[in-house]
Amino acid sequence: MIDTICTFLTNRIRKEMPEIDDERAEVINYGLQNIVGEIPKIFLLFIIAFILGMFKEVLFMFIVLTPYRGASGGFHLKTHLGCIVGTTAFYCGIVFLSQHVILEGITKYILIGITWIFGMVMIKLYAPADTENVPILSKKDRKKKQMIAYITYSLGLIVAWVIQDNVISNILLFGNILQTLIITKLAYRLTKNKYGYEVYGDASA
Repeated sequence: MIDTICTFLTNRIRKEMPEIDDERAEVINYGLQNIVGEIPKIFLLFIIAFILGMFKEVLFMFIVLTPYRGASGGFHLKTHLGCIVGTTAFYCGIVFLSQHVILEGITKYILIGITWIFGMVMIKLYAPADTENVPILSKKDRKKKQMIAYITYSLGLIVAWVIQDNVISNILLFGNILQTLIITKLAYRLTKNKYGYEVYGDASA
């Protein structure tokens, strides 16, 4: 259904803009699939979270982590079903873990410090982690997204450091850790993804 809708919209766009070639049309179609596909994915995520009794926590995580996820990027799963399962496991799994792990005293602060250093290095190396279907080739765009990733990642861990609520602190900490792992080369290899900028060459100005 989603593929049919996106193909229809892509053909309409090409009809209105004949200068769009096949390669550009594929990029547009892929972008539309991501946008249209997000709606049922998010809807199902919040339904499952509500059933599991973690709606507020998942909503909080979704809101506070979206800026970092959007800026840092990450691999995409190959099917809509896989994406729905993966997204649900990401959010609900982190919340579940956050509710059952207690980090106190120096242990919490050491883990946050190590996480921050690790994330800064990974962001420098891989962010924004694009895909071959939606590459980010502009040096200006890449630099902007990388800077936003640095800022949003650091802010999330600062809040995790100072806030007293164990669950909220854990959500920020574990959520940022997992999102950072998603942009790494190992994660791309395991999911058989490729970075867009590597496929299409060096970033342009």
